[in-house]
Amino acid sequence: MCGIVGLFLKDPKLEPNLGAMLTDMLITMTDRGPDSAGIAIYGRPEKGRAKLTVQSATPDADFETLAADLGKAIAAKVTGTAKDTHMVLELPDDRLDAARHALRSLRPNAKVMSAGEGIEIYKEVGLPKDVAARFDIAHMSGTHGIGHTRMATESAVTTMGAHPFSTGSDQCLVHNGSLSNHNSVRRVLKQAGMTFETENDTEVAAAFISHKLQEGAKLGEAMEATLTDLDGFFTFVVGTKNGFGVVRDPIACKPAVMAETDQYVAFGSEYRAMVNLPGILSARVWEPEPATVYFWER
Repeated sequence: MCGIVGLFLKDPKLEPNLGAMLTDMLITMTDRGPDSAGIAIYGRPEKGRAKLTVQSATPDADFETLAADLGKAIAAKVTGTAKDTHMVLELPDDRLDAARHALRSLRPNAKVMSAGEGIEIYKEVGLPKDVAARFDIAHMSGTHGIGHTRMATESAVTTMGAHPFSTGSDQCLVHNGSLSNHNSVRRVLKQAGMTFETENDTEVAAAFISHKLQEGAKLGEAMEATLTDLDGFFTFVVGTKNGFGVVRDPIACKPAVMAETDQYVAFGSEYRAMVNLPGILSARVWEPEPATVYFWER
């Protein structure tokens, strides 16, 4: 049992409050997953710039000169903002791949949480309220975001096992459920060139969608493919630079509720995750249908 939340803002006036709204939603889902928590926040991209969010178990040692060291290695201006065990590195978008490669040798113990033009992922072991406070999520602005609080069943309780998982540029996924064929799908994806950091089944689902998008599928098509190629029970919420999507398996045994107003589209594992959203009493509220893809894009 895990808790999922998501928020896609239609009204730009709400963007300064995205982090606060997502934090409240995620904390409400604490009893669905007290082991670890994480949030992906999508901000408005800055032209020509990209973000690389990294995590370290020893941030004092790894982060002090990281921006300068990385800038020297890729011959570009790099700035860094540290938040507890995470650091967001900003750099030219055409140097993002070079930066990821350089990071492996400069800081071999640092892990990439996300990369892209707008995405930042923060995740750690602990209660949602504590994880959100460590990274000051409540004061972050953005256009959309998704969050997850985990009750581990398939793998160890670690930072890398926490959700969201990001396996492509500006892409991420959170999951409530369990996949039965993730090992075979992982082998196929490895043969196709995808790489993995964990043995978690959710990372396989994220990589599956990323691979489909790399092959040219649209977000809705990639999500529809999970219904035929992934076995098990699942509710997925997916984020991309411009979009937000939801899909449930054909049996749909995992709870899910959605709400939509003129200002936003919201998702929660339970309705109580959304009770403090503005205008929720007049929102259109529904349970997503089994084997049906829902997605919104700008």
